[in-house]
Amino acid sequence: MIARWIVLVVYLALMIGIGAYYRRKSASVNDFVLGGRGLGAWFTAFAYGTSYFSAVIFVGYAGKFGWNYGAAATWVGIGNAVIGSWLAWKVLGRRTRIMTKHLEAKTMPEYFEKRYNSKTLKIVSALIVFVFLIPYTASVYNGLSRLFEKGFGMPYKYCIIGMALFTAVYVIMGGYKATALNDFIQGLIMLVGITAVVFAVLNQNGGLGASLDLLGEIPAADGKTQQYNSLFGPDPINLVGVVILTSLGTWGLPQMVQKFYAIKDDKAIKTGTVVSTFFAFIVAGGCYFLGGFGRLFVKNVDGMPAEGFDAIVPIMMEKLPSLLFGLVIVLVLSASMSTLSSLVLTSSSTLTIDLIKPFMKGKMDEKKELITMRIFIAVFLLISVVLAIITLENPQTVISTLMSISWGALAGAFLAPFMYGLFWKGVTKAAVMASFISGVGITVVHMAYYTLAGHTGMLWGINLASPINAGAFAMLFGLILVPIVSLITKQKDADKALAEEIFKCYEQE
Repeated sequence: MIARWIVLVVYLALMIGIGAYYRRKSASVNDFVLGGRGLGAWFTAFAYGTSYFSAVIFVGYAGKFGWNYGAAATWVGIGNAVIGSWLAWKVLGRRTRIMTKHLEAKTMPEYFEKRYNSKTLKIVSALIVFVFLIPYTASVYNGLSRLFEKGFGMPYKYCIIGMALFTAVYVIMGGYKATALNDFIQGLIMLVGITAVVFAVLNQNGGLGASLDLLGEIPAADGKTQQYNSLFGPDPINLVGVVILTSLGTWGLPQMVQKFYAIKDDKAIKTGTVVSTFFAFIVAGGCYFLGGFGRLFVKNVDGMPAEGFDAIVPIMMEKLPSLLFGLVIVLVLSASMSTLSSLVLTSSSTLTIDLIKPFMKGKMDEKKELITMRIFIAVFLLISVVLAIITLENPQTVISTLMSISWGALAGAFLAPFMYGLFWKGVTKAAVMASFISGVGITVVHMAYYTLAGHTGMLWGINLASPINAGAFAMLFGLILVPIVSLITKQKDADKALAEEIFKCYEQE
């Protein structure tokens, strides 16, 4: 226990020290939100990866989907690396950097305003960002608090509050630059930690081969064996939904694509693509691969884990050597704090730049803007802490559900209009608003009908009650909806001229 506390205290002291160091280097809004748009490849790649993977992945998703799909859950990690990282960087990276710099857009709502010449789109998207980043933040708190409870015997409420305070301190002090350097250090810890943990856990059952053999002996829901150690698992159809949500979803999440705003140049994007993909393959692949062996450690009660899905990974960690368990705590804390810092920075900057500042009508200078952002960081963390404590006290709440609701609404609303807006001049305001309405609408209606009312349903082997599948559907539906509505609705001459002018930015050397 002493070793665990030493590792934890040293880590937290380092994070605070970095925040203090960058306090005076974040004097402008551009520095505070985007690090002056001058970050190199490695910092941006690690910032992208550590914002992608948190306690939600390590504890919530790895536990639940490892239980459902066995070793085949590793495909989710592979999808995250190929689609969520490599392809996202290849398709979005360069064009996002160039266009957002040309538009002088610091947030995703500001991008929608300037790309489509609409203040309404900015206000609506800013509200969506603020509302639906809160459940994601709560899910991060929940994942970490469960592991802390196992490792330190601390009540989860104190874990949540402590984590919020530390995150607030270094983000409020140092802004994006402090977050990026912390992300780099946290990313290195995650790479080493997940590799060590996978080997240590598998060795508890005699290594990889023996663990796969034992997994194959466990009967699936249909009574057949050799399912949980097979290539595609017992339920490949619903596994695809998980891959789509967790991989394609990053393309429309404001805290993810905003990393491309801040990268230095084209050369950095090429390097960042490789680094980010490697990081995702090791971290996400390792997490889901590890979770696939959860059934070897947790008692099965009526097809469900005895202590719930979110307890699976913490239980797997219990028998690790004390120092390694301390590393795991820091690993998950690293992943979670980097994700949290990205979420609160995105939310506070969106509220300040896109909602508060326009209503001040020129009365908010840069100093007041920075103070307002820092205040909203604290407000956002306070709201998410309250939600996290409330949801964690409800035994029916599952981490993966909270995250799926958040990702489904945000990516369902933003993915299509953001991506098409980078490549196609003909996207209309009506199509963008239609995507906002459909993304949020599908998520909220599904949540009300299935999650809250408790309805269940299957169609062609697809679990209709799953918020994962609802989120995946919302994203794919938006990709079809935006071009259809854009072709049906008429684009004004002024909007056509604006699009022509904006797209000239890609012709510049």
